[in-house]
Amino acid sequence: MTNKTYGIIGIAIPTLFFTTYIIMSSIRPEYSMFTKAISELGSIDAPNKWVWNCLGYVFTGILIAIYGTGLYKNIAVENSSKLPLYGILLSGIFMAISGIFPGDFDNKESITMLLHTLGSFGSYIFFLVGAFTYPKLMGKSDYWKSAKKPTLILTYLTIIFGAWVFVFPNIPALGQRIVFFFYFLWILFTAIKLYNKPKESKVANKV
Repeated sequence: MTNKTYGIIGIAIPTLFFTTYIIMSSIRPEYSMFTKAISELGSIDAPNKWVWNCLGYVFTGILIAIYGTGLYKNIAVENSSKLPLYGILLSGIFMAISGIFPGDFDNKESITMLLHTLGSFGSYIFFLVGAFTYPKLMGKSDYWKSAKKPTLILTYLTIIFGAWVFVFPNIPALGQRIVFFFYFLWILFTAIKLYNKPKESKVANKV
């Protein structure tokens, strides 16, 4: 696939996620973005749970894994660290896992809830691995070095707003939305830059 193709995939990721979120949350008047976790749209007892889990988590996660592979192939040079690749790739895979296993918020010790939680936390942890190791890789490229600072800022913002629940315990879920926003903004920012790379060519680097 070409750089632009991978770029389009990356741009489609936040579009798919937030479009699905807006539609699914809007048809549930009792659902509050301030107090309800995003995963509750696909909880084990939620109406239309598989619509959210498939589109919001599984398909989105698969696209992230594909995009992560393309992004790495574009930026990597010979003997580059594979941590950026594994970070974003596994972030997508673990997001898909969180959709395969719906959360059971009434029984948080159930197997499906534990696996859902593993997928959710795993996705974010691997994102941090990728996001914190990409800047070094970007610094080796004249084209990508300008992306180092913006991507690091977005990464740190996910961490800062991850502490939202401790500061605003009455509206804990809003912080989760903000973390997701900056997570997907990282993907969107790098995807636009990948799409706009001057020369359209097939990605030749081997993973």
